[in-house]
Amino acid sequence: MLTYILDKKKGSPLYLQLYDCIRKDILQGRIEGGERLPSKRSLAEHLGISKISVEAAYAQLLSEGYIISRERSGYFAVSLEQLPEAFEKAEGIEAAKEAASEPGAEDADQAPDASKPGSTIPSAELFPFSVWTRLMRSVILDNPDMILERVPAGGQPELKRAIASQIYRERGMKISPEQIIIGAGNEYFYSLLVQYLGRDRTFAIENPLHRKIDRIYSLSGAGLAAIEMDEQGMRVDGLEESGASVAHITPSHHYPTGIVMPITRRREILRWLSEDPDRYLIEDEYDSEFSSAGRPVPSMQSLDSSGRVIFMNSFSKTISPAFRISYMVLPYGLLSSWQERMGFYSCAVPSFDQLTLARFISDGYYERHLRRMKKHYRQLRQELAEELQSPEFEGKLELRQSDSGLHFLLGFKGGRDCSGEALRTGLKRCGLELPLLSDYYVGKIPAHADRFCIVQYSDISPAALLQGLRLFFDL
Repeated sequence: MLTYILDKKKGSPLYLQLYDCIRKDILQGRIEGGERLPSKRSLAEHLGISKISVEAAYAQLLSEGYIISRERSGYFAVSLEQLPEAFEKAEGIEAAKEAASEPGAEDADQAPDASKPGSTIPSAELFPFSVWTRLMRSVILDNPDMILERVPAGGQPELKRAIASQIYRERGMKISPEQIIIGAGNEYFYSLLVQYLGRDRTFAIENPLHRKIDRIYSLSGAGLAAIEMDEQGMRVDGLEESGASVAHITPSHHYPTGIVMPITRRREILRWLSEDPDRYLIEDEYDSEFSSAGRPVPSMQSLDSSGRVIFMNSFSKTISPAFRISYMVLPYGLLSSWQERMGFYSCAVPSFDQLTLARFISDGYYERHLRRMKKHYRQLRQELAEELQSPEFEGKLELRQSDSGLHFLLGFKGGRDCSGEALRTGLKRCGLELPLLSDYYVGKIPAHADRFCIVQYSDISPAALLQGLRLFFDL
């Protein structure tokens, strides 16, 4: 039986302490590959902690790929070669876990249950408008001259410092504010990166993917290679065969499949990156903030030892798509060449918006807002899942969801009316305009993709979805 000393008085929640102990034992070979882990109930009783804490720890290990689950058999450790030092000792990972002890963090017994998107519009009643308005007024009163001055090319230093601190607490990424570039949406960065890295390169993209990505790269002059995916994300054999020197991936939560890339696949892709000094990796976070399976999987940027992972994220999903502020984190080794070649571009985000957001983050309002949104959407998804898997829809629907993001895949079972354009037309007739999974493929479309729709549950009324489905199936 696994025996660990867990400190209930320590700031870090018990489930994170247990996760860390098991993870280290797997990495150091004390738990061998293929070894069965104790049942959740027996381990909880042995350690004197709640079953919920064990469930949350196992869920985090499962999401990161350190263990696998076999139906009716339990959990088993994955066979891993000794990970590179960057994986084992990334400084920010420990800090991210310790950050859970800050006010408002979930304690062990309140850990998350272990058991692209179109235009995602966060629920208006969830946004603290009064707080935002007050911060806007304070920015006007405190910084009237700064608002009218030319915006620094890489963005306002106040916002860059706030973002660096936030992603250190949230993701354990230890970066300097000077590495951060502020921009007006991720699409802005896609075009700049093609110019910076070179139009003569081939960019590897996931297939399927949000089609805006390949369109922007194509219009910017880049060559493209659409790489097939499996249940762990972009296939490395396809990446190697493509001849691409840049890979664009969304490892924390892929749209539209919902795949969260496990650490084993992340390690394989980072190994591909390290094999050639002229290769680069673009890590697009998308909506990774909306994860309900414990702490997020460590970012590729924090695990990278080559210094060639470019990280980007946006506030479009956590605040609003109308709020056009994104940021990109450049490795230190690229800063001087970026400034030399791309530093003449003006920052397209107004100082007023940047300074207000900086205060929103620094004063702790952003984290509270995010926690409130996560709780709201987690409950919404659970309620919808229960309805869609009820006896009413038995044999008619297949629900595929992950513990991240704001959407899930909904498969339709039945005759020819449950696939392709017939499915799209039938749903539209019932008041549901849902995109098909097949809409997001480049080239050949798998047969199953015509039977799955993408439900962006943050955008649709649960009542409207259920009513439309009942009309479709004539229930």
